[in-house]
Amino acid sequence: MNRLPQVFSNGKAFIPFITAGDPSLEITEQLVINMAEAGADLIELGIPFSDPIAEGPVIQEADNRALIAGTTTDKIFAMVGRIRQTCQVPIAFMTYINPIFTYGTERFMENCQTVGVDVLIVPDMPYEEKQELLPDCLKYGVTLISMIAPTSQQRIRMIASEAQGFIYCVSSMGVTGMRQELSNNVEHMIKSVKEVKDIPCAIGFGISTPEQAKQMARFADGVIVGSAIVNIIGQYGEDCVPHVMEYVRGMNKATKQQYEKQQ
Repeated sequence: MNRLPQVFSNGKAFIPFITAGDPSLEITEQLVINMAEAGADLIELGIPFSDPIAEGPVIQEADNRALIAGTTTDKIFAMVGRIRQTCQVPIAFMTYINPIFTYGTERFMENCQTVGVDVLIVPDMPYEEKQELLPDCLKYGVTLISMIAPTSQQRIRMIASEAQGFIYCVSSMGVTGMRQELSNNVEHMIKSVKEVKDIPCAIGFGISTPEQAKQMARFADGVIVGSAIVNIIGQYGEDCVPHVMEYVRGMNKATKQQYEKQQ
C-alpha cells in the first residue's frame, strides 16, 4: 500500500529531508520517528553518494560523513524496515541514478516495496529517460516523482501531463542550500502545471525559515526543506534529535498556518 495519497490530504504538506546514516543510522531512525511525531507529512531520506551533483556543500558533507560511518543501501533498507514496525509516515528515497543501476533497478524497487518506501526522487534523471526506472516503479508500487525547474519552460506542460503523485518544483537554479532570496518564477511554474493537471506541487531547494515556508505555502501544496535540517544535524551530531524536532515543529506550523488562513 502506497502512503503517498495521505501526504496532501491535510492541507499544506511539510516535507523534511535528511541524509540517511548521518551521523549514524541509529540517529537517522530516531529522527524519522521523531519528525513524524513533530508533524512531517512525508520524509525524504537521501541515500549517500560520492558524487551528488545536485547538492550543495552542506549535504555533500553529510553524504561524506554517512559514507565514512559505513552506510550502505542495504543497511538503509534494513533501517526503514525497523521504522515500519512502529511508524507509518510516508517515506521517499532521494538518490541518483547510478546507485540504483549499480544496486540493480528491479532489486532496488522490490526492496522499496518490501520495507515500505513509497516514493522515489532522482534529481539527475532527465524526464526523457524516466523509462529507465518507471516500469519497475510501477511493478512494485513506488511513485516516481517528476521534477521541474525555472529552466523547464515549455517542457513543464509535457512533464506535468504524465506526472504521478506530486511534482517537485525546484525553486531556483544551482545546487541545494539555504538562500536569502527565492525565485519569483515558482508561482508561474505551479500555475503552468495546474493548467495541465490537478496534481500537488511541492517546492524545494533553498527554503530554510518559517517566513520562507509561509511565503511558498501561499501557492504551493507542500514545502520541502533539506539543507537547513542537515546543517542542524552537522552542528549537533549525535545530540541533534531534539534540535531537529524543534525546527521541524516550527516549520510545520508555519506551513500549515498558511493552509488554515486560506480555508
